[in-house]
Amino acid sequence: MSQDGTSQNGSQPEPLLRLGGMALKNGLLVHGPTSWAAAARAPEGTIRVASGRKPTLPGPASSIPGLRGPLRLAEGFAFIPIARRELPVARLPFEDLRVLVAAIVATALSAGIRKGRAPLAVREALAAGLGLMPALIALRGSELAAYHGVEHKAIGGYERGVPAADVAKEHERCGSHLVAPMLAFSLLGQLVVERLVEEPGRSARGLAALGGVSAAVELFVWSERNPDHPLARAFRRPGTEIQRVFATKEPTSEQMEVGSAALDEILRAEGVKA
Repeated sequence: MSQDGTSQNGSQPEPLLRLGGMALKNGLLVHGPTSWAAAARAPEGTIRVASGRKPTLPGPASSIPGLRGPLRLAEGFAFIPIARRELPVARLPFEDLRVLVAAIVATALSAGIRKGRAPLAVREALAAGLGLMPALIALRGSELAAYHGVEHKAIGGYERGVPAADVAKEHERCGSHLVAPMLAFSLLGQLVVERLVEEPGRSARGLAALGGVSAAVELFVWSERNPDHPLARAFRRPGTEIQRVFATKEPTSEQMEVGSAALDEILRAEGVKA
């Protein structure tokens, strides 16, 4: 396929798939409209691949603004255990004792902080910061950040019709763009709950958190449709910096081979002709 999307023989081009992905510790998991595919480097050095149909959450709620965000996130996570089962050699980001310990410690500390007497904004900010700790530990000292770069370069190269190696390791549709808005909307929701409910319980706070996720996803969708709007650029700026500074790094040629295998497999699973 050429850069303008036309096929090499001049035939009518196939529409580009909307692809998403998740970096593995030793590979890449990619998903399209109907299928998922994964490729991982085995201990002996070979690349193994697997693919399958993606589970979907049926019903009209998946298209309703405010509800579609959490449902899409849930749908995006639903096939991860399936992929892990079908490709046993793959290693998920949280399959690390350090990450599990960090998650337990962060959860315990966050619970204690939220019960404290500090101003709500301070408590929520500290708890949100602790919530990022497992991800930071997962990225530090591992190949995960490099495979995150593989994800962006493989998908970006496919979308632009250019070699993946020539594409930046940052991507405008990365989930990192949700981090800052989710924190901001979550804090705003907790402040509103604190003002409106005398003694807010877990249900009220949970609904506020869910509302924060929904608002962040809706803003994400809007910014993708209006990429040149100043607000959209401001929305993406924190996520781009997160990717640039620590969430991604330039992969090796061997790691890019794994990304290429995952991309080839998702295109095959989706029935796209090379």
